[in-house]
Amino acid sequence: MGDSAVWVAAFTGGTAVFASWVTNLGNVRAARVQAEASAQAQHRGRVRELRRVAYLELIEHAHVVGELYWRVVNAFRQIAEPDQRLTRFEELRSELREAYDPLMHSVRVVVLEGPPTTAEAAQAVLDAALNGNRCLWRIICGDSDGHARFNEVQGAYLRCLGQFVEAARAAMEAS
Repeated sequence: MGDSAVWVAAFTGGTAVFASWVTNLGNVRAARVQAEASAQAQHRGRVRELRRVAYLELIEHAHVVGELYWRVVNAFRQIAEPDQRLTRFEELRSELREAYDPLMHSVRVVVLEGPPTTAEAAQAVLDAALNGNRCLWRIICGDSDGHARFNEVQGAYLRCLGQFVEAARAAMEAS
């Protein structure tokens, strides 16, 4: 009987060691999965925050340009004297040139951060702003159809900005 007690003790001890090893292996795998999930969640949170900042910066710069476009429209309405209006348009064109560079920079950041739909919408805002600036230049050069054309370009700019805001919102909800 002494022999079977040793075998039972050895078998019980071996089973305990094996069970401990299996449990430890499971704990290691669970910890690894949890660490990977945590790292992915942190990465998604960081990407989301970077995108949020980029989108807000673009919207801020786009609103500056939009405000300048409203000032152009107001100059058409409020200034009757052609020379004074031309002087005001030249001032506004200078301000628009200064506002264009930060807008272009913020669009490039959005293009970098993505996703593609938001990047395309941001590029459309930049293209529409460029069209507005060109249109104002043609007005300064004496384009007789400039006022009507500027109103169209301004409307297109505002639509592009609205589409960007919607694309940014969708991107933020998806991330």
